[in-house]
Amino acid sequence: MKYVKIIPFTLLSVLALSVAAQVRLPQLVSDGMVLQRDQKINIWGWASPGEKLKVNFKGKAYQATTGQDGKWILQIPAIKAGGPYTMNIDASNHIQIKDILIGDVWFCAGQSNMVTPMERVKEKYPDEIAVANYPQIRNFFVATASDVTKEHDDLPPGKWMAATPANVLNFGAVSYFMAKQLHLKYHVPIGIINASVGGTPIQAWVSKDGYRELPAYANRLKQFSDTAFVNKINKPSQQKPTVSRPFVQQDQGLAEPIKWFDSAYVPVGWHEFWLPGYWADQGVRGLNGVVWFRKEIEVPASMAGKPAKLFVGRIIDADETYLNGVKVGNITYQYPPRRYEIPAGLLKAGKNTIVVRVTNTFGKGGFVPDKRYELTDGKTTIDLRGDWLYKVGQVFKPLRRSMGDSEGGFAFSAQNEPTGLYNTMVKPAINYSIKGFVWYQGESNTGNAKEYSSLLEALISDWRSKWNNDDLPFITIQLPNYGDTEYSPVESQWAELRDGQLKSLKVPKTAVVVTIDLGEWNDIHPLNKKDVGDRVALAAEKLAYGDTKLVSSGPLYESASVTGNKIVVSFSNTGSGLMAKGGKLMRFAIAGADKQYVWADAQIEGDKVMVSSPEIAEPKYVRYAWADNPDGANLYNKEGLPASPFRTDK
Repeated sequence: MKYVKIIPFTLLSVLALSVAAQVRLPQLVSDGMVLQRDQKINIWGWASPGEKLKVNFKGKAYQATTGQDGKWILQIPAIKAGGPYTMNIDASNHIQIKDILIGDVWFCAGQSNMVTPMERVKEKYPDEIAVANYPQIRNFFVATASDVTKEHDDLPPGKWMAATPANVLNFGAVSYFMAKQLHLKYHVPIGIINASVGGTPIQAWVSKDGYRELPAYANRLKQFSDTAFVNKINKPSQQKPTVSRPFVQQDQGLAEPIKWFDSAYVPVGWHEFWLPGYWADQGVRGLNGVVWFRKEIEVPASMAGKPAKLFVGRIIDADETYLNGVKVGNITYQYPPRRYEIPAGLLKAGKNTIVVRVTNTFGKGGFVPDKRYELTDGKTTIDLRGDWLYKVGQVFKPLRRSMGDSEGGFAFSAQNEPTGLYNTMVKPAINYSIKGFVWYQGESNTGNAKEYSSLLEALISDWRSKWNNDDLPFITIQLPNYGDTEYSPVESQWAELRDGQLKSLKVPKTAVVVTIDLGEWNDIHPLNKKDVGDRVALAAEKLAYGDTKLVSSGPLYESASVTGNKIVVSFSNTGSGLMAKGGKLMRFAIAGADKQYVWADAQIEGDKVMVSSPEIAEPKYVRYAWADNPDGANLYNKEGLPASPFRTDK
């Protein structure tokens, strides 16, 4: 009996040794990858200590020996653009990597506007998606992972995807449009590594080393080295929460014998509502809860029985949407557009009923204005804006939270902490040679915009240091216009953060892409991602590809001087001349020593703008487009690129 028991143990030991000896590659080094042209290429991985391995690529052999830490790395000399190629790796096991291209690789990172996929904008760019057959454009989307306790050796599982009409829906829209422009102009493969996480601050993307010049974060980083602290913040709270449980009560619309979405339901006691809009603006004050909305529409016989699409704009926060009693879709949070497929056979000629059950837990609930509200089969479109009916189904108790210890009663989230995303989504990629960086982030830092400039400079320096290349181009996408329009000069955190982004231009080999005209006042995720991507490509063409004659940016503030009662503002990047798009120059404000700003008269004279106001006899400062949403800002160069917002009172 003892002999029988020993055999399985021995076999398992042999198998374990065999598995341990297997060569393993990082996620990025895989089928379909794009390797950086004209630079030394690193290939690396893991195996048993002391294991020798051979890599064959393009008719040449390269060798490496695994170190005692189980890691190996070798370097392939620079190669010109081309492919596809195959790479063979031999040690105790054999690995073949197929369909390898040599081209330009861009590391694209940030938060949700860099994440936003082509799927989100498919209605805006249907023709772009239909013809997106560019097999030499490849995308590697890095899955979200976070950790503040240690740097990771590899990325979460992922794979390289070629741009096809099906695959492109998962590409980040900005990075895809950038890649397409560069590919078409330079005729080389383009690889995109998209490492982005919605709602995250810049602090999460900087390494521990990157904070050496930012002592304010030293204590927080020290806490992450304390095992007891990390265990505490990751441990579920034992304290009974005092957060109200909003879903304990029954929604009346689901409690009645005939549910409110049912076709047989007859609405009684419902109130009028003008859609789009928020219920707080239409007679329902301070309500968080569930509100039901319904509308009867007349469907022509030509649409009956056909598949269609229902657009219900954007809804704050969650919705369940029904047509003729059938649930056609739901989304659990406010940002995605509601675009629901109506199956064939559901629409009928004559009266049809649309019911939307909206759940909101904080702030103003309802339907975001200036979005798409319609039912269409592609030929006939029914406008859904106008009179609806509503009824409250459930009222939530006021949301209260107990305040805990150092985390304030809120759950700890590593992806919002210093180093939390660098450790998992950046560090594992630093061996991979790249052409440059594209950074689209900032919305999550507008609450403390003053520190953004130092954080961005730290990130640029940090990443270049980690990639061991101080000349890597770094392109920052400036935040677009967003929010309500102010009709008087105001202070603005969004403007302050844009200014912090603009300051990165003092760092060599950087560019800032201005998007102040590409946002939407009511959507933090504007849909115009093509113009953003095209402008990023322009910046890359000049900064990274050496097209020095190209006008790649709109006017940038250079200097200002006071002449009498006027301030003379000079610009760089004026191209073939300054212009006021659509008429008189707007959104210039002027102030004296007291910094009390008033709107100014602004006139273009050559490559300068003369700014004055009869209210300010002794002007000292000037601002342009200084607001969250500076609607009407219209200073451009004649190449059609907008001027960046700026201020002189720094």
